[in-house]
Amino acid sequence: MRDMQILAVVVTHNRCMLLSRCLDNLLRQTRQPDQILVVNNASTDGTVDMLKKRDISFITQENLGSAGGWHCGIQHALDHGFDAVWLMDDDGFPDEGALKLLEVALLPDIACAASVVLREDVQTHFVFPLPVLNASDLPIIWGRVRKLVSMNELRVAAPDGTYPFAHFFNGSLISMGAVRRVGNVDCSFFMNGDELDYLYRLRKAGKVISVLDAIHYHPDQSKRPYTAAKIYYFVKNTLVLNKRYFNAVWIRHVLTIAVVIVRVGSRNNVGAALSLLVGANAPMFYSAIFRGLRGKLGKDFNE
Repeated sequence: MRDMQILAVVVTHNRCMLLSRCLDNLLRQTRQPDQILVVNNASTDGTVDMLKKRDISFITQENLGSAGGWHCGIQHALDHGFDAVWLMDDDGFPDEGALKLLEVALLPDIACAASVVLREDVQTHFVFPLPVLNASDLPIIWGRVRKLVSMNELRVAAPDGTYPFAHFFNGSLISMGAVRRVGNVDCSFFMNGDELDYLYRLRKAGKVISVLDAIHYHPDQSKRPYTAAKIYYFVKNTLVLNKRYFNAVWIRHVLTIAVVIVRVGSRNNVGAALSLLVGANAPMFYSAIFRGLRGKLGKDFNE
């Protein structure tokens, strides 16, 4: 039986130094990827020169957002006969044993085996808390605990070493057989929601799991201010996902809008949150809600 052929794909946009760090850690893997490909979304910060000096394969395209980057990388894997594709953003990096563990976990009934994403500064806690799931493996709405925020909590919830949810695309190893069954990433999500949409689509082809011992490190995002574009696409695309995949849709819609207002208030300032409701950013905010409720995906906001 031949070895699995794995393509590692990193999507980047103007993060040359962080991208270089990610590449360093890819090259330290105890199980090396068979090829590394960087999808460059029109970077202007010296990324291309760095990749040429390091002799790393890359594709430069217009900035098609994260969704367009993943689509390009997955298509390359399809076109060149790889068995699996390992996807990650430019600002995180894998532990040196991550790929070896994920390859072992990618059994025939597994569509995706993903790393858990830990804060690089507090390596006991997640960058993106994992949802507590109901019997249908959907995130619960009400409960004493709705999110798992640390490895200790996850190990209690997943004593067998895997958890039936994953945060794409931070060290996600995806079977190309599953890709051929469900198709590529939907580019119309542009820059938010593409990862959750793809998770639920891949579940139609097999299990999607996080492997607790496979670690991916990532900067903390809990205090990053929200840009207008981030607000717009988060609101619009999340409303689409609520209707497409989840139960209690209108409750989730209300929670989505409330969460955005609270996060903008805490990460930006109270004035920025109020501007979404009655100020300069209100037209953008209500447009996102209106288009999300109508199911309108696509790149349609210029910051």
